[in-house]
Amino acid sequence: MSRKIQNIGVIGDGSWGTTLAVYLAKKGYSVKLWGPFPEYIRQMCRNHYNPKFLPGVRFPQGLEPIEKLDVVLNESDLIVFAIPSQYAGKILKKIGKTGVKLSKRIFLSVAKGVEKRSLRRISQIVRAELGNIPFAVLSGPTIAAEVARGIPTTAVVASKNTRIAQKVQRVFNSDSFRIYTNTDVIGVELGGSIKNIIAIACGVCDGLGLGTNAKAAIVTRGLAEMARLGTALGGTAKTFSGLTGLGDLVTTCFSPQSRNRYVGEQLGLGKPIRKIVSSMEMVAEGVETVKGVYRLSQKYKVPMPITSEVYQIICRNKKPGDALADLMSRKAKAE
Repeated sequence: MSRKIQNIGVIGDGSWGTTLAVYLAKKGYSVKLWGPFPEYIRQMCRNHYNPKFLPGVRFPQGLEPIEKLDVVLNESDLIVFAIPSQYAGKILKKIGKTGVKLSKRIFLSVAKGVEKRSLRRISQIVRAELGNIPFAVLSGPTIAAEVARGIPTTAVVASKNTRIAQKVQRVFNSDSFRIYTNTDVIGVELGGSIKNIIAIACGVCDGLGLGTNAKAAIVTRGLAEMARLGTALGGTAKTFSGLTGLGDLVTTCFSPQSRNRYVGEQLGLGKPIRKIVSSMEMVAEGVETVKGVYRLSQKYKVPMPITSEVYQIICRNKKPGDALADLMSRKAKAE
């Protein structure tokens, strides 16, 4: 872990992984980008851009798509893990089987989600599959297309080891991408996961043609749900009022580019979830994460009415209008 970071490997060639690979290569780092489909990696090598997930952005010098996972791991000082949460376990097992020792490398998760079966956060899956390696998580209000265009953005890198967090901070920080540090890995991960569920709820509001009042209520009460579950699981309450809580929540709930908000909008318009998901090239994490978060709320007896209604819409085919009516007719209480 004491080695200087010069070479970076990005595991995951989706929009966020590719965006970060481009950004870091422009900063002067040697970056290798790996994805699970070799033919697509070869296509990116030929064309020097990612046509499916980051169209129109040419790969800068220093960014190289690589087919072999062990090569990326062996030649990297920092490993950026950008695999959707529901596929994380499979890829982490693959990483473990390479036999590459990771104790001298920093492993940085930029994925957001909770595994629906095991109910584990990414850090827990990493620890289970790879052991107690140097670990951090990067999260915040980061729409990939805006980062790719150099629009001012802020994010947080969290690690229980402040030296690791500060080291990653120095790698990513720039005039266009301001990075803060935090030690609350649990809170940062849960904020980044649950906000996708609340964004689906906000999208439902859009699809139903509701106004700003309704969306403001969803965001505010959704934040309360995030903080309740987050603190119950060991997170710090303050984290949820910061960039990885409120900041990420606002961005995902209101941005026209938010995949999770889009899913909710389509649900509000009456489209079935299977049809919505099958029509999308990119993953909307909230669709699967809601299954895990709902079960966590039941397990820890944490009231999460908005999350519960999103779960009922996605998993039990509840009509969005009925879900709204049930939320509004709940027993009156203090805020």
